Amino acid sequence: MNKEILFATENQHKAQEVMQALEKNDFPIRVITKADLDDSPEVIEDGLTFVANAQKKAHQLSKFSHLVTLADDSGLMVDKLNGAPGVHSARYAGEAHNDAKNNAKLLAALGGVPLAQRQATFHTTFVLSWPGQFDQDLIVTGEIKGLILPFPRGKQLFGYDPLFYVPEKQQTFAQMSLSEKNAISHRGIALKRLLATIQPWWEQRVAQETIMKAKGSLKQR
Repeated sequence: MNKEILFATENQHKAQEVMQALEKNDFPIRVITKADLDDSPEVIEDGLTFVANAQKKAHQLSKFSHLVTLADDSGLMVDKLNGAPGVHSARYAGEAHNDAKNNAKLLAALGGVPLAQRQATFHTTFVLSWPGQFDQDLIVTGEIKGLILPFPRGKQLFGYDPLFYVPEKQQTFAQMSLSEKNAISHRGIALKRLLATIQPWWEQRVAQETIMKAKGSLKQR
């Protein structure tokens, strides 16, 4: 099998980040996205955990495309809100959501809460699935802790980035360059873990596929 994966996303911001990491790695892999497929299925992300949502996307798109498939689920977990919005981060303000509405709802939920009590964690889970070997998924995670500001800062208006403040950097994600953000972000951390483990996992999956094909040939004789 060629070293090519399908990244199960239509988010070009995420896609570019993953493409750059995987294609420039010592174990380079070509990345395509859902935009390269015709009539790909829409996956309903109704899982209760980040892992469940990522696995559902990875498995369904892998079955459809017959490609090794990478999927992610990410979200913001605010301590004062008992971990909300969590897996509902992208749809926090409802199905007809957008970033501005999600941010407005978050600020309203934290109205009157002092900055010292606005701790939050950004989380990413990546799941990499091999066709026919869904019990051998590669799962990696990444997290970063910060604070939710009572007002936005920065020009990179993506998701909750204008509100997520990293004390060690004295900046929000939206004030950082893409390279600065990727170096410390939840997704950047998860990507580094993916890159550190993908080659042995890939080689094991190739070996397992070879064994499975050999067994299938023997049965047909």
